[in-house]
Amino acid sequence: MQSRAWGAHAGDKPLEPLDIVRREPGPRDVQVEIRYCGVCHSDLHTVRSEWGGTLYPCVPGHEIVGEVTAVGAQVTRFAVGENVGIGCLVGSCRECASCKQGLEQYCEQGFIGTYNGPTADPPGHTLGGYSQRIVVDESFILKIHHPKEQLAAVAPLLCAGITTYSPLRHWKAGPGKKVGIVGIGGLGHMGIKLADAMGAHVVAFTTSESKRQDAHKLGADEVVISRDENAMDAHAGTFDFILDTVAASHDLNAFTKLLKRDGTLCLVGVPEHPHPSPNIAVLIFGRKSIAGSLIGGIPETQEMLDFCAKHGIVSDIEMIPIQQIDAAYDRMLKSDVKYRFVIDSTSLAGTG
Repeated sequence: MQSRAWGAHAGDKPLEPLDIVRREPGPRDVQVEIRYCGVCHSDLHTVRSEWGGTLYPCVPGHEIVGEVTAVGAQVTRFAVGENVGIGCLVGSCRECASCKQGLEQYCEQGFIGTYNGPTADPPGHTLGGYSQRIVVDESFILKIHHPKEQLAAVAPLLCAGITTYSPLRHWKAGPGKKVGIVGIGGLGHMGIKLADAMGAHVVAFTTSESKRQDAHKLGADEVVISRDENAMDAHAGTFDFILDTVAASHDLNAFTKLLKRDGTLCLVGVPEHPHPSPNIAVLIFGRKSIAGSLIGGIPETQEMLDFCAKHGIVSDIEMIPIQQIDAAYDRMLKSDVKYRFVIDSTSLAGTG
């Protein structure tokens, strides 16, 4: 089945229109006509081969919202006409301890990513959501309960939403907890919204005074300019949990000293260059932890979508046609977006 897509043939080439082939739906497959696809920083890293290992042609996109247009004979959970989501995962071994616990993102055999993952389909690796349609096993499809007018802004929840929701839930953000969110970008703005909805006292950390008002609007109770040493020192030893969404290399000591005894600093951004080695004494003398977290499994991603629908949470987005994707990448590198680009997939019908 032919589908129009946009992708790149090499890391130093711009994205361009491609014709790709999607498999016909098998017994347990769901075919989805893509309406919107969020633009993640991982898309840029992968398509430009900044992490290495990119398989070409590369069609990125793992924040997908669309409509079911066909289902296999054995599909029981979805019907034609439903609005659904597809996130970062389209497969896993389903047999290891992590998969059996609904933690497919930690699959011991390695999960299958929505793009750049192994598949029997042409061209031998998965092709993502910068395309008109996609076919995925029903076990990796998610139900969306937001109203139709919010569907575009739901798309980034499939990565930015679950990337921040999962650690906040795991470390029990909620009433009586003081939670910090470092960085107010695509991930950080979702972290603030979610931590606020969970009932935590939320403190946003930013290097930019210009983001103070925005952070409060997103739900932050306090905003700290992280370059202000006095402002940082005023919060020393008071945080239960800090979620660090910044993908650039930076000093982690500035935040570990803010943790209470048994507090955790959780990293969800992968920097291009390693962070400076942190002061281990600070960790030892406070039984503090530096941890990491990777997206979320299918059950938790569904929980996140349901939580967001209940609380009216979506991402703050700027809609673009696919023809502007390279310009959007360049703007992302300058942090020139509030706070997530979303592709209007109807633009794929254009000639480029």
